[in-house]
Amino acid sequence: MSVTASYFHYWGKAKPETEAGPAYHLLPYHCLDVAAVGWFWLAPDKPVCKQLAAQLHVEPEWLQCWFTFCLALHDLGKFARAFQGLRTDLSDNLVKQNPRMTYAERHDSLGFALWQDVLEAKLAERYMANENDGAWIAKIESWLEIVTGHHGMPPNRSGSIRISNFFEAEDEQAAFTYLQDLADWLLKDFDFQPLLDKNLYKRLRPLSWQFAGIAVLADWQGSNQQYFEYCDKPMPLAEYWQNTALVNADQALTGLPEAPKIGQFEAIQKLFPFIQQPTPLQQYAANESLTDLPQLFILEDVTGAGKTEAALILTQRLMAKGLADGLYIGLPTMATANAMYQRLGKVYRHFYQATQQPSLVLAHGARELSQDFRDSVLLAEQVQTDTDYQTGHAEKDQELSATAYCNAWLADSRKKALLADVGVGTLDQALLAVLPARHQSLRLLGLGRKVLLVDEVHAYDSYMQKLLSALLEAHARQGGSAILLSATLPQTMRENLVAAFHRGLDQAPPNIACPAAYPLATHTPAETVERGINTRAEVKRTVNVQRLNGEDLVLAKVRKAAEQGQCVCWIRNTVKSAWQAYQNLLNSGIQAERLSLFHSRFAMIDRQAIESRTLQIFGDHSNHESRKGQILIATQVVEQSLDLDFDVLISDLAPIDLLIQRAGRLRRHIRDEQGNRIREVDAEDGRGMPVFYLYAPEPVLDADANWLEPEHAGTQAVYPHVGQLWLSVRLLEKGCFTMPDDARELIEGVYADEAQARIPLALQEASFDAEGKAMVQRSMADLNVLKLEKGYTWKSSDNWDEETKIPTRLTEEESISVALAVLVDGRLKPYADVERYPWAMSTIKLPEREWKKASRQIAEALNQQIEALKNEHKALRWLDVLPLVDGQSLYSAMNGFVGEVPAGAGNV
Repeated sequence: MSVTASYFHYWGKAKPETEAGPAYHLLPYHCLDVAAVGWFWLAPDKPVCKQLAAQLHVEPEWLQCWFTFCLALHDLGKFARAFQGLRTDLSDNLVKQNPRMTYAERHDSLGFALWQDVLEAKLAERYMANENDGAWIAKIESWLEIVTGHHGMPPNRSGSIRISNFFEAEDEQAAFTYLQDLADWLLKDFDFQPLLDKNLYKRLRPLSWQFAGIAVLADWQGSNQQYFEYCDKPMPLAEYWQNTALVNADQALTGLPEAPKIGQFEAIQKLFPFIQQPTPLQQYAANESLTDLPQLFILEDVTGAGKTEAALILTQRLMAKGLADGLYIGLPTMATANAMYQRLGKVYRHFYQATQQPSLVLAHGARELSQDFRDSVLLAEQVQTDTDYQTGHAEKDQELSATAYCNAWLADSRKKALLADVGVGTLDQALLAVLPARHQSLRLLGLGRKVLLVDEVHAYDSYMQKLLSALLEAHARQGGSAILLSATLPQTMRENLVAAFHRGLDQAPPNIACPAAYPLATHTPAETVERGINTRAEVKRTVNVQRLNGEDLVLAKVRKAAEQGQCVCWIRNTVKSAWQAYQNLLNSGIQAERLSLFHSRFAMIDRQAIESRTLQIFGDHSNHESRKGQILIATQVVEQSLDLDFDVLISDLAPIDLLIQRAGRLRRHIRDEQGNRIREVDAEDGRGMPVFYLYAPEPVLDADANWLEPEHAGTQAVYPHVGQLWLSVRLLEKGCFTMPDDARELIEGVYADEAQARIPLALQEASFDAEGKAMVQRSMADLNVLKLEKGYTWKSSDNWDEETKIPTRLTEEESISVALAVLVDGRLKPYADVERYPWAMSTIKLPEREWKKASRQIAEALNQQIEALKNEHKALRWLDVLPLVDGQSLYSAMNGFVGEVPAGAGNV
């Protein structure tokens, strides 16, 4: 290992010319920095190394040594003269630029191609010349593919890379010399025999995604100049490794929070002191026998039965049994994720021992706009400077920081968010783990030792259901457990989810009872897979159903209930219809302070204020004074995961599972006659028999193709399976339903195969179109989802591409992000008058076709100001801008282009 070796003439990292210190970091040193990080990540005593080694059937010490060697080869592509030519100003000691070579292929793909075309054969020839057994060399391609794909995508192995276009012979020889020296030193006395086991590579393929995530992490941390200072002085590799790389890597990882120690499950009240009498589902969660294998739970119970608390009880028990180190909760929307983040902040530390500080991170596209999240990050970054700290005056602040603890390193990127001990976000962030999105392997790694908890499982369409099945399969394959929650789940959906999890376990799925009990706990693999559960008396009830034929009847019902002092909600299926109902009520004389509008197409600043006000007026802690005579016109944003309670509830027509979900917001809490909360055990609601009003046409047996037209055209646009809508109304025509007794009959009465035969012939054509659309969605998901069984390789998808963005959900129409601006003293300023993220807080999403119509009405003079504004503010370069001028309000600007699309579309 000579200090004059040719590989010391190549740089791996370079600084801008203005920065002090060495201008570059030698390439072999950067490779060793990254390898040293991997050495610590895969320490034999760490759970991740033990688990991966066990699944590969190798010893943890062997795995640590071997993968460290592979990581030290991750940047072989930087030996390319084409890459080295990116900087010609660093030093005369480095190789000279070749102007004929253009850096037209990423160095990760160049490194893998160099191994395939040059280095593998050279290394094999060298071992054969020394009469050593080099058979292992031909077996390590899969490992090299993993580490060279350290930038978040597998290296391109299409065969289109011509090595001579990027590497000179001198570069090839330098890379080979580095490879020889590395192997002679790092693999001295190494046991190559496990590499010759052909079954090792079958076992490696499903695990390769986690190794790829480790490679990404190691490269990120090994590139951190805070710990890995640049070094341009040649020294033997072993010397740099021992005295510099390992020391720096140890410090870098010490700077991150250690994995917190998990606490033991003691009692339900220890987790949730407010639970005086656990529900039957919560008792089940505390008492159900757990196995030593990854397991799936599906919990179905009525709204208000404490499903979330039951799931968190199971989570702590799974963690205490050593089956997980943390939790990720995936929710349908950003609003529900924000609410869960706030809710979980009060309990997540109880999963761990009292002295520990686990990290809690919010993961969705607009998480920086959540005040709770921003506060938690700021608290974590606080440095105690209080001079009275020793006297105890800072005790309160210290506790607050610990409760809201969130490591800034994890918080600075959604890609890292799933690495937090506890994560809350949209399901989309988890689904990206099974799509060909850059750094998906990091997400999969982050989920690997976590309980995956998915709420509102019934709420996802065919496309997302297919992706969720793929995620469950992958999660089970890497040893993860999952908990799925739903108020109501069709039989076929439950069977598909169970089958997906068992594919990941490489087991045949169990038989699922049909018809199943309700409420129901499904636990698999387990001795008793399905268990009927009782539910608490407070949520057992009969709900009367009254159908309203016309919109005038609905408006009259809303006004009458409000005049009687009741609080009312009308759930509409589109933003446009919600807007129209709001305007009609205003025009009829309803005072503006008694009327609220809540949908997904408000500017973010207004959306947050409206959501907060809605919870204050109609939430758990609301009282008679706040609720009296209040009216909320809302879209689907209120039907999921928000704890709201209305005296009178009216709903547009929707499929039966969503109607049941919406009805769960009707008299959800126990209150007295005036609407004040009663919290005594066994108390009864004083508001009388609940009535669920359904705005729908009569489900006549001879319904024709225009059954929903024209009054319910928006409903048909959102829920195109007209037959399911007809069946839903038909089932409710008996005038009442009882929960939980009727739940299974209602669900299967719409979704079971035999139910489809009862749909009128004239509606079947539209229903066939909807079913065909669902099949297309499933086919799209099959096309987009990664073929994880092939391993971390370019062949696992046809969609690996820098520019391609694979969606986590499909929408009828593309939405455009539009920033609202106001004209003040001749200048355009953000609509949101806030200090932090003013333009992001001023953003709304609009249907593309409607935005095009609106944008044509912007005056030419304002278009010039908009262009100047975009040049001034980088955040606006990728956004369109809508100016509000001449005293125009946001609401009048919205009128006319809110569109016939489901509220919440694009809300991820």
